[in-house]
Amino acid sequence: MDARPTPNPSHTWTVLSLIEWSQRYLQERGFDEARLHAELLLAHVLGLLRLDLYLQFDRPLTPAELAAYRALFKRRLTHEPLQYILGETAFMGLAIFVEQGVLIPRPETELLVELALEIINTKEGGGAQVLDIGTGSGNIAVALGHHAPGAQIVGIDVRPEAIAVAARNVERHKLRNVDLQVLDVFSGLFAGKNFDLIVSNPPYVSGEQYATLEPEVRDFEPREALTDDGDGMTFYRRLAPIILELLRPGGEVLFEIGFGQDTDVARLLTGYGYSAVEVTRDYAGIPRVVHGVKNQNIGRD
Repeated sequence: MDARPTPNPSHTWTVLSLIEWSQRYLQERGFDEARLHAELLLAHVLGLLRLDLYLQFDRPLTPAELAAYRALFKRRLTHEPLQYILGETAFMGLAIFVEQGVLIPRPETELLVELALEIINTKEGGGAQVLDIGTGSGNIAVALGHHAPGAQIVGIDVRPEAIAVAARNVERHKLRNVDLQVLDVFSGLFAGKNFDLIVSNPPYVSGEQYATLEPEVRDFEPREALTDDGDGMTFYRRLAPIILELLRPGGEVLFEIGFGQDTDVARLLTGYGYSAVEVTRDYAGIPRVVHGVKNQNIGRD
């Protein structure tokens, strides 16, 4: 094996030999899914689907292809997330642009979207008015807009760089039912607006937990999208009363939550007068989404 930190450019590399070298090198340094990551990086460089590599194992790589691969491989060695290196990830069957400055969509968040779509489908013609608070890359808003074309989705975020990425994703999927705004939900500028459904995946990692996150997350993803630097409950406390004002009577809220937060968030919503408060577990059996309904009588004289 070449002892250099990246493949020796003077060696003649084939698709297979480069994948096998990269796999061994990453595994020896404690990287999980080493072969998968090597294959995805090389497929990206060659403009191929990952499975196409298996049909071209003996293909020799050109110096330009090897140089491009080495540049990406070096980034992965710093623990930069693969999604940032490739520039996209998959979410709800859709390709979503991502870059440093936006949170990488997680598979667990698909449960939030699935539950939201169930609620939207109960509305006549699926014509719900939906607000996504802290839209980030726009993955939730885009998935809802794509899978519920009759709904009108508003995605807001305080960070212009996040809205810029979200706008690329809206354009990528040619969605006309998704509106994006740089807006702080705590500013009061939404006063008087009413929604049928509000969804949010707020920063819920506590300050203590943040220090224990793997380097791919802690060193690269935006801190402000991950943690409140407190007990992880700050945004739920702040959002619960504001969302109550923004929902129509009978309107619903869905919060994604972190591990162990289900009881506290459910109790918080109940305390503010939400009804039908319930917790849904993800496919790993972990409480992941809290649901609540604005009582029909709240806000009436």
